[in-house]
Amino acid sequence: MVCFNFMLKQTYSKRWAVAVTTIACALFVGNMWPYAIEQSKTQIADWLSNTELMLDTSVILSIEVCIQMAFCMLAVHMMTGGIAKPATLWAYRILRWFPGILIFPVLFSMLVALIFAFPGKSFSTVAWVMAAAVFVLIPLGTIGLRKLLPEKELRLELLFITNAMTAILGVVATVNGRTAVNGISEVNWAALAGIIVLIIGGTAIGLVLRRFKMNRLYKQK
Repeated sequence: MVCFNFMLKQTYSKRWAVAVTTIACALFVGNMWPYAIEQSKTQIADWLSNTELMLDTSVILSIEVCIQMAFCMLAVHMMTGGIAKPATLWAYRILRWFPGILIFPVLFSMLVALIFAFPGKSFSTVAWVMAAAVFVLIPLGTIGLRKLLPEKELRLELLFITNAMTAILGVVATVNGRTAVNGISEVNWAALAGIIVLIIGGTAIGLVLRRFKMNRLYKQK
């Protein structure tokens, strides 16, 4: 899912941006073999069974998913909202150029698995062969997705949905069937009252700000 989201996001980038991202990923794979050979299946299994580490991983995954979803919503706003403010335009450009960070741990895990799959082979050779494959597959995959899904709106909708699925599956997979907080059977009335006050207060502030904005637009016209 992470690889598919990464490739789908590249379809919105310029050719030079795809080239820079491709080179960065290929160099990362080719130069990470000294660290990949230090890993062991036992150590990886210990990491996967570490609940606290998996919860931290789910937080990182959730942050990236939120960033990608923000790009989707900003892209829709740019398509349908008419003239955008400079701050909105810069935020859209930054999010469009952001390729994601989860692709790097995924590539590292793939490199470790590939080294385990070819025992006795030169570690650096295996790493650079995979780097060459990454160097070819990323631009080809980007072009293929653009040909397969030529409509930008359809790709944008698919990117939003797949990121939502990644968030759900990632959280389910990383918590290992455990919860971070134990439930309680009693209602905290003070906390509930505080939430209600925040909701009512936020709604009132939003209505006032909207009324003020509408009056200002009416006076300008």
